[in-house]
Amino acid sequence: MTERLKEVKKRYLEIEASLARPETLSDNELYVKLMKDYKDMTPLIEKYSEYEKAEKELSDAAEMMESETDPEMKEMATAEYYELRERLQSLSEELKILLLPKDPNDDKNVVMEIRAGAGGEEAALFAGVLFRMYSMYAERKKFKLEVMSANETELGGYKEITFTVSGEGAYSRLKYESGVHRVQRVPETESQGRIQTSTATVAVLPEVEDVKIEINPADLEIESCKSSGAGGQHINKTESAVRITHKPSGIVVECQEERSQFKNKDKAMKLLKAKLYDIKQREQNDKIAGERRSQVGTGDRSERIRTYNFPQGRISDHRISLTLYTLESFVNGDLDDVIDALATADTAERLKGSEAHEN
Repeated sequence: MTERLKEVKKRYLEIEASLARPETLSDNELYVKLMKDYKDMTPLIEKYSEYEKAEKELSDAAEMMESETDPEMKEMATAEYYELRERLQSLSEELKILLLPKDPNDDKNVVMEIRAGAGGEEAALFAGVLFRMYSMYAERKKFKLEVMSANETELGGYKEITFTVSGEGAYSRLKYESGVHRVQRVPETESQGRIQTSTATVAVLPEVEDVKIEINPADLEIESCKSSGAGGQHINKTESAVRITHKPSGIVVECQEERSQFKNKDKAMKLLKAKLYDIKQREQNDKIAGERRSQVGTGDRSERIRTYNFPQGRISDHRISLTLYTLESFVNGDLDDVIDALATADTAERLKGSEAHEN
């Protein structure tokens, strides 16, 4: 670990020196890249400086323990030595976490899809609850949310809805939401008061502006069409909606929220690229053999990840066996307690994998 830290510190100082050079300042693309690397490395370097300082103080305290003849001073040095030893151990654990490879998608914006699953109209209404929940979470985080396409039902639910969430760290927070969400509640459509179980599937894809995805125009079938859904002011009824079919993969994407056909086509192409990138990533992940990958945040959309039990006011995340009785605030966008717990579990799992790899 020490060797890796020395290498990172050396690179950090090189970047720092480079950022002060006139040729770097005049090259905007290089400057932006180096500033991003510098900013990403700063927390690790600051923590390493704390570690080096504690290491020096520990050495001084050990020396004082050996050389000091005054009993009182010796006792003070001994207490300081054991305190610093604990501090060094704690800093070492923090450094191991900071050294873990960062998910390259964490800073990206997000494309999300919510689809009603089993449960008919009640599943569509639950999809609506999830969309509202993510909208409120985005608002709390100062993220920008834009609907791309929606297939609304007469009762105000969604058969499916696709939207983007933009903002710093959007993917790092929302990536754990991929999977099957299950609801247990008395449906609005149920007169007998019986609890029904319904599901909705959430997909979270990183937006891929800077990744080269080769798409042959001959593989695309592009159609203009009228907006679908049950109506409402936000739905545009002119024929400006765009549907794109990628023939090799069979992926169909649609965007209908903009009044301009050109803008709808541009957004639909972004969504198609995100889906093709997602497939590519999954294929790469499947090739990683012999390594235990964390089940937290794998994005497996067939995996049941969470249950929302309305009669008991309970939220249960099955991946980390977490149960909270804060359902009302959770569906009103207060997701941080659960997302923080998932991020912590993910880090612990990756740390375990990193240590096993080193051994």
